[in-house]
Amino acid sequence: MKKLVLLAAALTMTLAAAAQTQEAYPSYIQVNGRAEKEIVPDEFYLSIVIDERDSKGKVSVESQQRDMIAALRKQGVDVEKQLKVANLSSEFFKKNTSVATAKYQLKLGSAAEVAGVWQALDKLGISDVSIQRVSHSRIDALKEEVRAEAIRNAKASAVALAEAIGQTVGKCFYIWDSNNDIVPAYYNNAVVVRSMKAMDAGAAESAAEEPLDFKTIKLQYSVQTKFVLE
Repeated sequence: MKKLVLLAAALTMTLAAAAQTQEAYPSYIQVNGRAEKEIVPDEFYLSIVIDERDSKGKVSVESQQRDMIAALRKQGVDVEKQLKVANLSSEFFKKNTSVATAKYQLKLGSAAEVAGVWQALDKLGISDVSIQRVSHSRIDALKEEVRAEAIRNAKASAVALAEAIGQTVGKCFYIWDSNNDIVPAYYNNAVVVRSMKAMDAGAAESAAEEPLDFKTIKLQYSVQTKFVLE
């Protein structure tokens, strides 16, 4: 019963709002505006896991970490800024208290850097490397640009339709923006690993022609608008 009362109240408010709009603007046009943009990512976040068990306990995590940092620096990585410790496992502790597993997050700026780092780590025997996510350094500003383009497209549509019936468009008195955040691009890391191995096997020439295929980030926004017809 309570739900029916709430539903009736909501319906009454909706009808009242619609009636007020009709009274205030007896002649209006309602249109949707859409815009989209594909951008090439310039931020790549890798997960790197060093596990002492991979070397059957012959090489400590600390030793592998030192080798990893040296290899990253050779690749031009600013370790202090781009590499973060994500987790130190306390599950597999040795008698000498050395850590048996460690996880890191590495931020890179291009697909070429990803390829170089991946190969360098693989040569060290660090194979548990995966892509967490990709992004763009100007993602927030680009979102706003696309949203602004969506509203401009809405007005352009309204103007075109109004002109078709010999009328003009006045002010916009309603904008509904129900957009959620962008959906992140996910990657099949097994495919990326195969690409890396192909490059490492001597396919450098083809790799230069066809670099790692990272998906573009697609921004899509839509708005619903209402304009006065004059």
